[in-house]
Amino acid sequence: MQSRRRSSRLVTRLPVGRPRAHQPRLRSRWREVMNASDKQFNRRGSDPVLITGIGVVSSLGNSFDAITDSLLAGRSGVRSVDLGPLARDRQQFAAPVDDIPSPATARLAADPAAFARMDRLGKIFMSPIASALDDAGMPADLHGLRIGLVMGLGAEQLKAWENDFLVGGRLVYEPHRDASLVHRIAGILGIDGPAVTVAAACASSGFAIAIGRQWLQSGWVDACVVGGCDMLSPSGIAAFYNLRALSRRKDDPAKASRPFDRDRDGFVMGEGGAFLVLENRSHAQQRGARVYGEVAGVGMSSDAFHMVIPSTDPTHAARAISLALADAAVTPDSLDYINAHAAGTPVGDVAEAGAIRLALGSAADHVPVSSTKSISGHLVSGAAAFEAVACLAAICRQAVPPTVNLDNADEKCPLDHVPHTARQRRVDITASNSFGFGGANLCLVIRKAL
Repeated sequence: MQSRRRSSRLVTRLPVGRPRAHQPRLRSRWREVMNASDKQFNRRGSDPVLITGIGVVSSLGNSFDAITDSLLAGRSGVRSVDLGPLARDRQQFAAPVDDIPSPATARLAADPAAFARMDRLGKIFMSPIASALDDAGMPADLHGLRIGLVMGLGAEQLKAWENDFLVGGRLVYEPHRDASLVHRIAGILGIDGPAVTVAAACASSGFAIAIGRQWLQSGWVDACVVGGCDMLSPSGIAAFYNLRALSRRKDDPAKASRPFDRDRDGFVMGEGGAFLVLENRSHAQQRGARVYGEVAGVGMSSDAFHMVIPSTDPTHAARAISLALADAAVTPDSLDYINAHAAGTPVGDVAEAGAIRLALGSAADHVPVSSTKSISGHLVSGAAAFEAVACLAAICRQAVPPTVNLDNADEKCPLDHVPHTARQRRVDITASNSFGFGGANLCLVIRKAL
């Protein structure tokens, strides 16, 4: 119940009040809205896409209020962990999810035991998806309601390979389940609109948000649940360690993730992610939805450079930022905050700082920039969606989250950093960068709903 409580000061409410009705009336109202929206199909492209529901699971908390408090207080979720023989003697700390809330009973009416039967990865996805639907005031029975699902996920079957390794290695190919995770979750929750998984490394959940926004603008769905998550994986940690992407510090875990700091030596793995419910403004108004903000712009590009090393040429990443700003029709100097991808790698942080300066020009001197990975760790597939929620937290509380552990800013990253403590200021327009391995670049512009 705690995850569904929130202070009225955290959200913007549209003029139409949400009907306080039981499920049959809620479904009836939804169908009225759906029928009306069908008539407006050709006008969808100019209708702003709003965020009307949030679900999160992370080391910083499992509700919007909880992670907002943690982000602004700079409370780290990184701690010592033992992930078994594959990860042992490599990175000995991470930001794990300690508790995965079970969905409300009404959401599992078709199969009450479905959540209990899921493996850890399935639960990490199912929990925030169900929470986002609840938060948006969606009815329990979703059949026929033109709702889509886009999940960002990089490696669905990784755990099967790990388990096989521990028993001596018997598999020659990955075992296939009866359905992919996205379709199992859609089936359990009754989401019968389009459902897909997108993989773009560390930008996966950001691309999921972009795809869901496009579906809404095209009129293919009336609402879309978008986002992504990731699970701590011993083999993933071993692989990133061997790539020399992870921090090799052995002292205080909470001080290991140091984006933009001159003493950074790699990132710290995190776990969890976030899902958002997106709707066109006309649809949200008709059903009296609560609104957190607007996905105002999206920009994408590719480095076409290397599978794991960021390009030292900032042009490609800067193009994604510039395209997002143009899509949102905002100028660089109108930005109030940038949530940087900055994971704490020696090369990546410098490359991103260069991209920000190239895209923003002189405005880069006064637009606050921070990396929340300093306390959440790197959520990989879930990072972009989680950091979109961090932007919403900044908008709702009118404060910029800090970069914790930024003791000495690298002179090669000349930005308006926010070290150690949150900065109170007006925050209406934000940008969130996500730059994935292989050169998948994405920027989201998230703003206060107008």
